[in-house]
Amino acid sequence: MIYVVLAHPYPSQSRANRALVDALRDLPEVEVCSLYDRYPDFDIDVVAEQAALARAELVVWMHPVYWYSVPGLLKHWFDKVFAYGWAYGDGSAALSGKDCLWVASTGGTLEAYAATGIHERPFGDFARPIEETARFCRMNWLEPFIVHGAHEIGEAELAAHAARLRERLQGWLAARDDRAGHSP
Repeated sequence: MIYVVLAHPYPSQSRANRALVDALRDLPEVEVCSLYDRYPDFDIDVVAEQAALARAELVVWMHPVYWYSVPGLLKHWFDKVFAYGWAYGDGSAALSGKDCLWVASTGGTLEAYAATGIHERPFGDFARPIEETARFCRMNWLEPFIVHGAHEIGEAELAAHAARLRERLQGWLAARDDRAGHSP
């Protein structure tokens, strides 16, 4: 199963994240959890989230980048769900070996994330804490899928990003089935 954790603070107003997640909804074995819809009071059902993660083979963290990081509820979700003794620490292996794909949208263009850009650093520098979160839990960090300038791109370009993300997950499903020696 693919567990998509969507963390957009205003899911009904999202343009880019909505297009990305909508491109995945009808794929086989995809379960989408919109954190801000499910937990508007920030009261995370840790048992339910851990059960979903236990079923998942691929975990997708999808969100807009807020102040060079994840939105507040996703950070809270990490703090609660990725508990010591379950996600990391002495003998814990709940997430070990699971694939992790980070899907993020930024307001800044790719050029804005350069030494000469407004952010003065390459975007990869801001990915380090997210990557380390996955690696610390012994997850397999996959190459991130980033949509830059999300609020400025046209509908055709956004649709192309959504189609590429869908193809990427379809490829992941096919590769998983090949490894397992069976067809979907």
